[in-house]
Amino acid sequence: MESIKTIFYEEPELDKPILIEGLPGVGNVGKLAAEHLLDQIKAKKFADIISKHFPPQVMVDDEGLTKLVNNEMYYSKGEGKRPDLIILVGDYQGLTPDGQYELSDHTLHLAKKYGVSMIYTLGGYGIGKMVEKPRVLGAATHKELVEEMKKRGVVFSKGEPGSGIVGASGLLLGLGKIYDMKAVCLMGETSGYFVDPKGAEVVLRVLAGILNVEVDFSALQDKAEQIELITSKIKEIETPQEPKKEDLGYIG
Repeated sequence: MESIKTIFYEEPELDKPILIEGLPGVGNVGKLAAEHLLDQIKAKKFADIISKHFPPQVMVDDEGLTKLVNNEMYYSKGEGKRPDLIILVGDYQGLTPDGQYELSDHTLHLAKKYGVSMIYTLGGYGIGKMVEKPRVLGAATHKELVEEMKKRGVVFSKGEPGSGIVGASGLLLGLGKIYDMKAVCLMGETSGYFVDPKGAEVVLRVLAGILNVEVDFSALQDKAEQIELITSKIKEIETPQEPKKEDLGYIG
């Protein structure tokens, strides 16, 4: 078996499409945002990517049917001011550094084939604590993109993210620049404790504005409310309790 294999179901004809990446990561922010987008615009799957760099397993659905773990590529033709789109989602990222590089490089070669010159990668920025109003942080390949994203409320803060961007969301920027592609990474703040629909929503709101896409966020908001029920319990644990009077005698 080849290290990476792409199975095409269709060869769409696209006009300068934009590539959107939303693979699993911190809080699954990017994955949630990208999957919600492709549902909203009724994107159509045209290719599966299978690879030795994914875990050696199959997924089993509710009917007991199996599917090899993979990444999937969808497309959507533009309407009005919305451009043609290619959306990359999937079950996993590469398990090793070599796998991450090879899968990202493979994705870029596919993107080049369809005339992609602009990429938006979506991810989460873990801050290790619950966040009420998540920000969207950014990184970009070119200075003009930084300025454009700032106008849309994206935060470019010195030292954030301090350790860089790991995985496909970062490599598609780094490798993409080598292939003369412009790229932006949009990261929604998240605790990193749970799947985070709230972080996904703020990222997708920025992206929707860029792409001129109308998005109904109600499904994400419903998921966020469900997560809130869980996180409220964590907040109670994190909130320091006032010492009882009877405990004060033990303070030296």
